[in-house]
Amino acid sequence: MWRLSKKEAIGQKEIHSYESHVHFLNHILPQDYEIYLALEKERVVGIVVFNSDELNQLYVANDQQGKGIGEALLNIAKEHSSGSLFLYTFEINKNAQRFYEKHGFVEVGRGYENEENLPDIKYEWREM
Repeated sequence: MWRLSKKEAIGQKEIHSYESHVHFLNHILPQDYEIYLALEKERVVGIVVFNSDELNQLYVANDQQGKGIGEALLNIAKEHSSGSLFLYTFEINKNAQRFYEKHGFVEVGRGYENEENLPDIKYEWREM
């Protein structure tokens, strides 16, 4: 789900192997982040990865987008935050930009801080 959603969002295949991605999810991310999954009939339809300051990953299955899953996962991250969150999204991913802006995130910077070497946007949200 994560790999397919990302491919649809940025128009390119995942640069890491499936095995490497599974290792990242199971062994690397849990060291510094909380991971929540959204399930529908035992199928993973969404994932959010965050800590108190950063939203590291948020993906929803392509066929499940627009159903409130992303918003529910984002709200979990906000509830567990220190009162603010930052994230990076790819400049090419206009749907993500609209989603985050709709949910109170504002653009605070631009760059190329990713393995895909694609332009990205840094967003920040602060609790009111």
